[in-house]
Amino acid sequence: MTDDRDEATGAAGLRTQQGAAADAVVVLSTAPDTLLAKRIAHILVEESLAACVHVGAPGVSMYLWQGKLEGGDEVPLTLKTTAARLPALYARLCQLHPYEVPEFLVLAVHAGNAGYLDWVAQMASAPADADPHI
Repeated sequence: MTDDRDEATGAAGLRTQQGAAADAVVVLSTAPDTLLAKRIAHILVEESLAACVHVGAPGVSMYLWQGKLEGGDEVPLTLKTTAARLPALYARLCQLHPYEVPEFLVLAVHAGNAGYLDWVAQMASAPADADPHI
């Protein structure tokens, strides 16, 4: 009988990532409204730039912009992709986004469910007919 426990975590089915291009990462962003958030999510998943995009409930964001206090509703986006897809994901999100400076924060994933990490890597891989320069 084999033990599928991850050496670093000691947990069955849990895998530690090593910083490879295929490793999963989480990207945080926002959109100004739900309709645009859903459109962005749809396009990024359809184009295999993200395996999954979670569209959260709208909330109020407060921030300073050009020296002035601003506030307004925003819809949080949580994107799951791979390190290799980050440049293309960032470029496409900027094309789709109306903000001058869209939020794009990349969070490393230290470990996760091995099957889920494999699924993210598979879903966020460049399609065979994709332009490799994107």
